Amino acid sequence: MSESATTQRVDGEDATDLKRVMGPKLLLLFIVGDILGTGVYALTGKVAAEVGGAAWAPFLAAFAVATVTAFSYLELVTKYPQAGGAATFIHKAFGIHFLTFIVAFAVMCSGITSASTAANAFAGFLSDGFGLGWEAGAAPILLAALGFMTLVALINLRGVGESVKANVVLTLIELSGLLLIIFIGLYAVTQGKADFSQVTVFDSGEDKGVFFSITMATSLAFFAMVGFEDSVNMAEETKDPVGTFPKVMLTGLGITGLIYVLVSITAVALVPVGKLADPDEASALTQVVAAGAPNLPFDKIFPFIAMFAVANSALINMLMASRLLYGMARQDVLPRPLGHVAPKRRTPWVSILFTTAIAFALITYVTLDSDSDIVALLGGTTSLLLLCVFTIVNIAVLVLRRDDVGRRHFHAPTALPVIGALLCAFLAGPWARSEEQQGQYPIAGGLLLLGVVLWALTWVVNRAVFGKKTFMRDPEHLERDGANN
Repeated sequence: MSESATTQRVDGEDATDLKRVMGPKLLLLFIVGDILGTGVYALTGKVAAEVGGAAWAPFLAAFAVATVTAFSYLELVTKYPQAGGAATFIHKAFGIHFLTFIVAFAVMCSGITSASTAANAFAGFLSDGFGLGWEAGAAPILLAALGFMTLVALINLRGVGESVKANVVLTLIELSGLLLIIFIGLYAVTQGKADFSQVTVFDSGEDKGVFFSITMATSLAFFAMVGFEDSVNMAEETKDPVGTFPKVMLTGLGITGLIYVLVSITAVALVPVGKLADPDEASALTQVVAAGAPNLPFDKIFPFIAMFAVANSALINMLMASRLLYGMARQDVLPRPLGHVAPKRRTPWVSILFTTAIAFALITYVTLDSDSDIVALLGGTTSLLLLCVFTIVNIAVLVLRRDDVGRRHFHAPTALPVIGALLCAFLAGPWARSEEQQGQYPIAGGLLLLGVVLWALTWVVNRAVFGKKTFMRDPEHLERDGANN
């Protein structure tokens, strides 16, 4: 049987209709760029508040958990080099449409909560950049965050062609801000301004014990490590994915993990932990720049770099969320109107408006709750949703060991998926969150309940109108469906 002229094939790999254009360097930049962003820019001070000067420890622990889970993703993506991510793998393992839907919807919700985190972080950096002095949770922060999300929605509605070359530029700008922090730390050492003795000081501020304090901080710091799993959607566009993905993904995780540890060490060495975590002060990393190089204008420039970094994260996440919602509507597992496309722009406008409305509600809810740390609450909710997804993915690896695809692929040591499932499940539990962080569960539960209600409504309508139950066709295309819009 002959293949079409547009179908690409790599020796030993499945055919694909997509063009394989990504080599190791571009894939590495994509992975690094996807991980870098809101997490470390916005949460360094929050993590330090949980553990004191040992803020590097939760980032290192989060890196370890992400790396273990990455081994599972590497086995699955090289075994099934298709776009679709977790929904594909879990459907292949269990074949339960409702479970596939819940996982896909959870991934979509994680994109919305991540973008909402970025919106609040953007408002904070906007205040820093222009010296506005807005207080956390105040009306100006809320209005700025909502205005930012409106801008993201308008860009999304207009249509954004995701380009690897554009990602390279965005990654370099994001990376420049973090490297600036590290270089300022080195400069401060030569000036005798850095106190690195603080990096070994552990102070939880509460009688929680070292283990649980680090655990709680790790569940928050994990938000900074998510993003590596998005790269599996590039499998069909990667040259030799079986040979390329393992070394590139692990290298990307290693680079970002090292940067995060160095940034957190620099932060606590230059600025007292109390100031880093003070919501009435400038953002943590802006304080670091000002303290390390007070005679240079970097503290005036840094907030704008940070704004760009978190804005990029928000746009990518809202693009993913709206396209995934659109894909589920096209598969008849969510109401069909969510799959409507604008005739001129060819963008899924209903899904874009729907996901933006959810983001508006989240931002308003957490801002009006004066007892909540907005960025930490939304960022932690993103971690919670993805930790649950990662738990199931790690289990899916073991289940799919019975499926022989008849060609070479990466094989993770059996112990790692087991360890990954246990660690992710542990970090998703209430024992891994402080009393304030417990508010993540109602948010995550409410989002998933909304998905279940929409799914049930679609089931009833489909059965009444079409004489069939809700089903999910080709779940591996959920995240790719509508990618050209």
